[in-house]
Amino acid sequence: MEKEILINESMGESRIAIIEDGTLVEVYIEKQDQQRMVGNIYKGKVENVLPGMQAAFVDIGYDINAFLPFSEIENPAYLMDSDDADDDSPKNKSKRRSGRKSNDNVNVDLKTGQSIFVQVIKEAFAGKGPRVTTEVAIPGRLLVLVPNSKYIGISKKIWDKYERRRLKKLVSSLKDKEAGIIVRTVAEGKSEDLIKNDLQNLEKNWQNLLKSSDQKKDVALVYEDLETASSVIRDLFTPDISKITIDSKKLFKKISNYLEDVSPNMASRLEHYKSKKPLFENKGIENEIDKLLRPKVWLKSGAYLIIEKTEAMVVVDVNSGRFVGKKNHEENSLKINLEASKEVARQLRLRDLSGLVVIDFIDMKNESNRKKIYYELRKELKKDRAKVAVSPISDFGLLEMTRQRIRLSLLDSMSDECPTCKGAGRIMSRETLITRIDHWLRRYKSKNRKLKLKLELHPEIADFMKNNKKALRGLMWQNFTYITVEANPKILRDEFKFLDSKNNGKVIEHVSIERK
Repeated sequence: MEKEILINESMGESRIAIIEDGTLVEVYIEKQDQQRMVGNIYKGKVENVLPGMQAAFVDIGYDINAFLPFSEIENPAYLMDSDDADDDSPKNKSKRRSGRKSNDNVNVDLKTGQSIFVQVIKEAFAGKGPRVTTEVAIPGRLLVLVPNSKYIGISKKIWDKYERRRLKKLVSSLKDKEAGIIVRTVAEGKSEDLIKNDLQNLEKNWQNLLKSSDQKKDVALVYEDLETASSVIRDLFTPDISKITIDSKKLFKKISNYLEDVSPNMASRLEHYKSKKPLFENKGIENEIDKLLRPKVWLKSGAYLIIEKTEAMVVVDVNSGRFVGKKNHEENSLKINLEASKEVARQLRLRDLSGLVVIDFIDMKNESNRKKIYYELRKELKKDRAKVAVSPISDFGLLEMTRQRIRLSLLDSMSDECPTCKGAGRIMSRETLITRIDHWLRRYKSKNRKLKLKLELHPEIADFMKNNKKALRGLMWQNFTYITVEANPKILRDEFKFLDSKNNGKVIEHVSIERK
């Protein structure tokens, strides 16, 4: 399987696309003014300990207190009922974890006002605070340092038993006795010097964290994880990635320097995109991202999916659509459902949908056919890095599954709550709209030399652009064009219109979003 990573930096957003065999499978979007929290470590203060909820709430300086389940208190120092607290082997960790799941009255040695290190494992979502754990971990390129544990873990994707043995022996000789180490997949075949260097950097980061914590008496951020683009390189740039293309010169240099330090042999796979045509436009990714905002997904056979995200769950409906089979109904249904299974698994990754997912497949009477659909979906979901759990198809033709939630879905990242419908629908965010304007200007300027243009926007967006001098100047500077912004109440919030300033205000293009 050939894999490729594309990274685009535009006004307001950074976007990462992961392609497998020419097909888009994952998209990450990070707004430049939005705080990313997953991976960050905080010196927090316990606000409430609620045994009845088997959880505590921790103040980490965020608007809403962080949620700390007792199941995430892995450090034995906080546990009062652990008989094997001195042994942090994976086996005993599993015992404690399973024991807590079956015990409704776990006691923890946490008190209100107590200072505690916590790490964010899930972003804040839907009015809920971020989810945190006490088992902090500092990731590197080759290793992960787990200061509060003592075990050595080896990635399951390293199959060779001799290599696993070598890595375990090597790490055992290098690591501190009071710290745990997880060996990542990319460490396979790496030299002792590279692994040693990565470990030293991690230990240095941990010592800096402790010093930073000692200097701060109150709640504070003591370790900040990499931004999305850099973390993707660190976590996903494995040997099976053939190429990484970046359109930002600054980011290209930053990642090049990083790879020269940790994986010099991989640096040659990095490519700086210099063409005037936007990267995502050139690679056909822009159209694919546009489709992700729509509920309807067409399949090659003419069938289609309807994907609806609600507060409680994600609902997927499989419809036959324009598909006309030559065989009987049962065989037609099986063919559509098999195709739908592959696309559902891909769409869950693409849209980063999580929580409870219910899929309504086309009815099939044959139990063996239902099993085929179940196993096909499970096979496709193995490609997903998020944890999933799948149940067999019920008598009603429904399949239930859960997918791990770590960050906001792509829809939530790219859109804002509609001020008219108050959340019943979604509209494009201002940042994404500015990115689209920037891409349109790049395409237009590659073929035209006009120096003055008029840009008409919805009054609210026009006011934002006029008050946000940085965004407007950035658009003009990058595209060497003077832009006059005017409000037009007839234009929707996610549309824009460009006019010729000299040619009697002739409309050059009116860009709107397909809403079907």
